[in-house]
Amino acid sequence: MSERAANSSQTGAPDNLPPLTGLRVLDLSQVMAGPFCCMLLGDMGADVIKVEPPGTGDQTRKSMGFRMKGEDSPGFLALNRNKRSITLDLKTPEGQRTLHKLVETADILVENSRPGVSKKLGADFETLSRINPRLIYASISGFGQTGPWSQRPGFDLIAQAMGGVISGTGIPGAEPVKSGIPVGDLGAGMFACYGILSAVIGRERTGKGQYIDTSLLDAALALSVWESTEYWATGKSPGPLGTANRMSAPYQAFAGSDGYFVVGAANQKLWLIFCDAIGRPELKDDPRYANNIDRVQRRSELADELRPTFVTRTAEEWVDLFLGAGVPAGPINDYSVALDNEHVHHRKAVIEIEHPVEGSFKALGFPAKLSHTPAAVRRPPPLLGQHNDEILAELDLIDQQNRKTVPV
Repeated sequence: MSERAANSSQTGAPDNLPPLTGLRVLDLSQVMAGPFCCMLLGDMGADVIKVEPPGTGDQTRKSMGFRMKGEDSPGFLALNRNKRSITLDLKTPEGQRTLHKLVETADILVENSRPGVSKKLGADFETLSRINPRLIYASISGFGQTGPWSQRPGFDLIAQAMGGVISGTGIPGAEPVKSGIPVGDLGAGMFACYGILSAVIGRERTGKGQYIDTSLLDAALALSVWESTEYWATGKSPGPLGTANRMSAPYQAFAGSDGYFVVGAANQKLWLIFCDAIGRPELKDDPRYANNIDRVQRRSELADELRPTFVTRTAEEWVDLFLGAGVPAGPINDYSVALDNEHVHHRKAVIEIEHPVEGSFKALGFPAKLSHTPAAVRRPPPLLGQHNDEILAELDLIDQQNRKTVPV
């Protein structure tokens, strides 16, 4: 626990403050994995200081082919709430000295440069842990800090390709398809957050920080649970299945008379209910589909058996029928529906954030809903260098009243 966190817990502060109140995070990362990780920490109350290059800032500020009102991309806005921004040129001695002063006050640092770059900037774990032995330092890279691929540049697309994800995604026989959601990037961000919070708890016992190394490739592999299991069990590399499932059948999308829906009869009880619901009770006694192992082995054959039945009703009729019988089913929503419906509104899965340039804009909410110390938006995504004076004053590096820089 940092001095700030300890003080907040001992001074009669309200007991419903966000759980990470008092922890300071230095976000030296850019684009997605690192910023996502640091945003998760900020959502739960950490004081996140985003350290950006002067003039350009995080690359994501200039990404995407569209804007709302300001110069920053919607992608940047989506990943950087609950942060303050300071601009430092870490290629200069002055910028490095200021970073080192920040490190004295920090609990956590997250960076995602290629292995070796941080050392050239005086921002590596070895250097910074001498300044602050309690520092928890997380590196997120394409392939990790060690190993024969460590120096390769890496994006989510590359991690999905080299980690096997693309080989198991899409339609059999079609051209390669990546996961639309960047599982390497977001997975690495979540695993880094998981490692950081584990290290924070560990520091309570040891009093020492530690180094965390994760990568986009590590994340892509770690999330390939069914695929790796199938390969090790059968010796065959699993290929794409479309919407079907490796563990059970029927569990996929089917076409109704007017469009597609999904249904999952993922166990024997649901299979028997499913057969009655669709008016095909004879399938319950068909030896080809007697149990889940049989159905998975004959997944394509079973789907062909069912398709003529499903085109006799609309997708909505089938979904209503299955839900009435207790079989999980649902429509295939595009994002205009997925982001705007009564359930999503009730869950506050979409929120409004007030921004000094954008005005009010929509953002994804908080998927983990804590009953007593909930996440909250305390700050909008920062403008580039918006908090320079504020942060320098906290470090006694600027006379805020006279706006005079104090030598480091």
